[in-house]
Amino acid sequence: QVQLVESGGGLVQAGGSLRLSCVASGRTFSVSDMGWFRQAPGKEREFVATINRSGANTNYADSVKGRFTISRDNAKNTVYLHMNSLRPEDTAVYYCAAKDVFTVPPMWNYWGQGTQVSVSS
Repeated sequence: QVQLVESGGGLVQAGGSLRLSCVASGRTFSVSDMGWFRQAPGKEREFVATINRSGANTNYADSVKGRFTISRDNAKNTVYLHMNSLRPEDTAVYYCAAKDVFTVPPMWNYWGQGTQVSVSS
């Protein structure tokens, strides 16, 4: 099993920045892709960004492209989400997720508990 713990959320004014962190523990050798998802009140959980095991490949939702950057430090078993130019519509609970390299087909096996990001106008 892998445990994921997010941190770094908070309240920020529109146009501001935050950096979210997610630390993995447990069977971390099995972690492949990692990603960030978010869920706003009354809405479905949605994809934000993903990064592959080496960090060479990243993907972003159109709504965050150019504003958010995902990165990872495998030595620290940590994935980050740098969020710039935040907007009120970015307000949501942000979840970290990870895939297990031994799971076929690949799926988001592990989830963190979430961290709240609130952006005021």
